[in-house]
Parts: sequence; C-alpha cells; structure tokens
Amino acid sequence: AMGKTTDGLVELAREASSDPETGEPSPKGPSKRELDMLLSTGERISIAAMAMVLHALGYEAVSFTGRQIGMVTDDAHTRARIASVDSETMKRELAAGRIVVVAGFQGADEHGNITTLGRGGSDTSAVALAAALKADECQIYTDVDGVYTTDPRVVPEARKLETITFEEMLEMASLGSKVLQIRSVEFAGKYKVKLRVLSSFEDEGDGTLITVEEKCTMEQPVISGIAFNRDEAKLTMLGVPDRPGIAYQILGPIADANVDVDMIIQNIGRDGTTDFSFTVNRSDYGKAMAILEKVREQIGARDLSGDTTTCKVSAVGVGMRSHPGVASKMFGALAKEGINLQMISTSEIKISIVIEEKYLELAVRVLHKAFGLEKPQKSTLSLTGRDETDIITPS
Repeated sequence: AMGKTTDGLVELAREASSDPETGEPSPKGPSKRELDMLLSTGERISIAAMAMVLHALGYEAVSFTGRQIGMVTDDAHTRARIASVDSETMKRELAAGRIVVVAGFQGADEHGNITTLGRGGSDTSAVALAAALKADECQIYTDVDGVYTTDPRVVPEARKLETITFEEMLEMASLGSKVLQIRSVEFAGKYKVKLRVLSSFEDEGDGTLITVEEKCTMEQPVISGIAFNRDEAKLTMLGVPDRPGIAYQILGPIADANVDVDMIIQNIGRDGTTDFSFTVNRSDYGKAMAILEKVREQIGARDLSGDTTTCKVSAVGVGMRSHPGVASKMFGALAKEGINLQMISTSEIKISIVIEEKYLELAVRVLHKAFGLEKPQKSTLSLTGRDETDIITPS
C-alpha cells in the first residue's frame, strides 16, 4: 500500500472496535477477518492507480486482487500462508500483451474469505507469482540498492554484495536484516527463484542477486555479513528442578501464547537444580514474564529474572563450513574490546551472541573489520547450495 496507508487503516480498525462510551480499545481487538477486509483495500487502491498510470503512458495494463489472480491461502487471518497460486490468468493476460498488476500482501482462503499475509507480505506474494510463472528472476524494489555486509549507518565502510546465497540471506533476515521479509527468502530458496534486490530511487546498478549458487574463492571473505537485532530480551529461570521434561514445562506455555523463542541455554545441573535462559523479541517480554511467573510457581523454581538491555549480533557466511577458527577469531576480537558474551548460539553458517545493547555498534564495527568485510568481493568458482523449508507447491 502507498505510504502510511496501512498504518492509517490499522488505526481506523482500532477506533472502530473501541468501546463507544469510553473510547477504550476492545480487549479482544478488531475481528481479524474484518481487519483483513479493511487492510486489503490499501493494495486495491495501489494496483488500480498503477494500472491507470501505465494506461496514461500508452501501455495496456490490467489490475487484479490476490483472490482474482488465484492466490489461495490458509484461513489464518492477518498472518495467512500461501497454499497455491493459479498462474493461468496471468499467463493469459501476458500472452495478450498486457502488463499484469497484482495486489501483494493478500489472497483468499478456500471459502473465498479475504486474507492478508502480514507486514512485508508483498515480497512473499511477488516470489510466489514468480515461482508460479517459472520466471528467470524476481526483482524486489526497496528503499536500498542491495544487501550490504552490515548496516551502513553503523559501519560507513559497509560494502554492497554482488551476490549472496539463499542460506545466508535467510539467516540474515531472521537475525534482524530488514531488506527482505524472511518468508519471501524461504519461498525463493524452496523454489529456486533467483531474487534481485534493487533500489526504487536509482536507475543504475545491478543490486544484489540472491541465488542458490555459492560463489567462492580462497580470496573471498569467509563471512558475508554482520547482522544485528536491537529488540532482544533475555529471561532466566533460576533454580529450576533438573529433571526430564522441564524445558517443555517452561517453553510449552510460551509457545501456546504465540511467543517466538530465539536462543536457549540450560546450564549444567548442580544439587538437582539448573538455570534456564532464553531470548524473545522485546515486544513479547511482558507477556513472556507474566507466563513465567505462573510457571515458576508450578515447577518450584527459585527465582525469575529478565533483562531488556540486551541485543544480538551475528556473523553469517557459508565459508564457515570449510574454514575453522571463525568462532575463535570472533570471540577474540570482542574480548580485546572488553565485550562480555552472555549467550552464544551457532549453526552451520552462523554464530550469534547476546551482549549488552550499549556495546552493539562497537561490536558490529569490530567484527566487520576483523573479517575484512570492507574488502571487494571476488568470485570465480560456483558450487551448488541447498534450499530450505517447505512452503507450498504452486499449481
């Protein structure tokens, strides 16, 4: 939708569902079905306006809503997932020489109810359409001209990447990089749709190509980027009974409340008890703490503590698979600056740490320099990567 349209529609929904006498927001909030009906209007305005602009420029164009184009989703209103895409309408219109303008962010369930995919869902819609059409490439135009080794506002020497793998982009999106919505990257990786991130404001430049291929040489940096997330909160249950199933007793109620858990640490048990820590998004901190207060009493834990002054910093790169010593180099660089590591998490191509938020920018700058990310990217050898995560099978 254009500009602040979605924010305005959300505010309208809040006002419409408030108590008519007190003006207080409804505890239940607006009906999610009706919210989807309302939010989807923003995209409908945009596609009609875009088609009109194209007509004025002398092009044949036709606009379609998600439902009209055959975008079928599940029935999870406000956070629906795409189940299938019927490409026949698009193919027919394209064959007739028309430019097809499709509303992103929305679809319809099997009963015809309008659904939305959640914020940033337009990226996912674009990739789904590209997959259904078997397009050579899906180009995403954003307010940046590509994917950088880190945020240039934190590290002015940050370099734009010519290419990056789906795996690396998926990790960076999940770790706080806001260039692309994570579901769109998952989708593109699954169906091997090449993505190219380009600027909406610049005519020149090739942007960044996100592909299944790993471009690497001995000269290429082992790490492709440094991602970070300021919105991290840590919760710790102290003196937890050290017995089978205790992790489920703690995290089960958290999951039932739709709170996403990120990093988890359970200390070595002593005297029959242990400490259990995990992180959540800062916006979920209050909800998670309220749940854990009840859980603490149920399981007989000694105490509960929380910290909202933490952040997460991550080094990402497929080169970790074949290069030892990445963690040692990372931790050594941070130790020289006196930065204490509160939590550590690793995967095949990522190392994440939780530190005090006041050290975030220093840590990012130190790691960016330690791994030589300001140096030009070189690539000659192409290897086959792997895709991730089942999402859908377009028809």
